[in-house]
Amino acid sequence: MNIMPFIIGRKVKMDQVWDEKGNVTPVTVISAGPVVITQIKNKEKDGYESFQVGYDNSAKHITKALAGHLKNLGKFRHIKEFKKKGDENYNLGDTIDVSAFAKGDRVTITGWEKGRGFQGVVKRHGFHGGPKTHGQKNRLRSPGSIGPTAPQRVMKGKKMAGRMGNERVTLRKVEVVDIDKEKNILLIKGPVPGNAKNILLIQK
Repeated sequence: MNIMPFIIGRKVKMDQVWDEKGNVTPVTVISAGPVVITQIKNKEKDGYESFQVGYDNSAKHITKALAGHLKNLGKFRHIKEFKKKGDENYNLGDTIDVSAFAKGDRVTITGWEKGRGFQGVVKRHGFHGGPKTHGQKNRLRSPGSIGPTAPQRVMKGKKMAGRMGNERVTLRKVEVVDIDKEKNILLIKGPVPGNAKNILLIQK
């Protein structure tokens, strides 16, 4: 069996844990699940196979269309979809929690990174900038020449200043350091995209 469990979580904070030898590991604390299967898509009807899940059953009001779609499964704040990757065999209304994962698992995490507004090339692309001396005075963080001699125009795709962040980011093969089944907590090694309370899609 090649089952790839999935879950939706909310970023809580960053923390650190120690092992028996005294080594410290930075972790991200994620409040994950439980999620409920709200729809099962197949190739015959939808053209692809996936599972739609609902997370955070605390919404007071939802639209009539969504209420008709969910029927009596609950009032979820977040409805997301995961493509079928293995031999998952879930039924409508099934619940998935953190017990589907184990310490040492490698997971794929998708979220939205922090928005940083309009930034220059030094912060956005890691340019070194110009020299501080030799006739330079106000070009320290400038991109330098952007229109070379030969084409005599700025080439499409040139790295320049612009809006930074607020984009969908996917991290692959991230290690699960530990789980807490009672509190629905996942400890993920290292940082994950976004602010605290950011919604994350997690799939083994």
